[in-house]
Amino acid sequence: MFLDTPIDLRHALCDSSPRKAHPQTLGRTLGLGVAAVLATLTLATPALADKTPHQIHVQANAKIDIAPDQATLNATLWERTPAQVQGEESSGDSDAIKKARERLESRTGELIRTLENAGIDSRNIRAGSLSVRPDFVQTANRGDDNTPPKVRTQVERSVSLTLDELDRLPRVLDALTSAGVDSLDGVSYGLKDSDAADDRALKQALERARQKAEMMADTLGVDLGDVVTIEETTAPRYQPQMVMMRAAEADSSGSAAEYRSGEISIDAGVSVSWEIDD
Repeated sequence: MFLDTPIDLRHALCDSSPRKAHPQTLGRTLGLGVAAVLATLTLATPALADKTPHQIHVQANAKIDIAPDQATLNATLWERTPAQVQGEESSGDSDAIKKARERLESRTGELIRTLENAGIDSRNIRAGSLSVRPDFVQTANRGDDNTPPKVRTQVERSVSLTLDELDRLPRVLDALTSAGVDSLDGVSYGLKDSDAADDRALKQALERARQKAEMMADTLGVDLGDVVTIEETTAPRYQPQMVMMRAAEADSSGSAAEYRSGEISIDAGVSVSWEIDD
């Protein structure tokens, strides 16, 4: 194709200076760009709205109470050396500690044998290691009395045991007191299979969540779809009822002391989301 009008190539090539856009042209160009963006957003909004999930979110909790089937007892035995003024060295102190330890080991062995004779399996008896510590003797304050403080050495061992048969508890406690334990921390009740109890509480929480979701969907006239998310909001945890009741006093008929464990409470919580079927 040939052009009728000649073109001055030198003028076209040399004229490389930038040209200023006319204000009316620039305004028209910007206006078209903004209109195109708004049109794009307008078209995209219904698509985004259509993808918004329709869901029902439910939180539920469950609590179960279970009678314990296991008990743990912790006792401590100790022996002490004669008190002496703090800071004074005694040539017989090491010998006194040795004798205190010998007495302690003898009592610990006797206690373990007593527990075994009471029907406790040796595998359920745990004797702790030896502990040695200073024991400061409390003295009455007599105003300007400048009596120096005294200290003695205490050697001790802890003994703990687990009972799988709670009906043996009174006999075991009698054995501990007869053996002359110096400290008894009471009774801690528990479960042999705590995992099964945790699962039971969690299952009830999930069942309760489904019941709530079905009730909400039925009330609103919609149908539940698939489960979207499941979250454990409260992990199953024990809330032991640390109860040990002793009868007032043995009456003249010689009735035995009575011990009651109460129940162990386990709480569980979940958060579940369902899709709503259209």
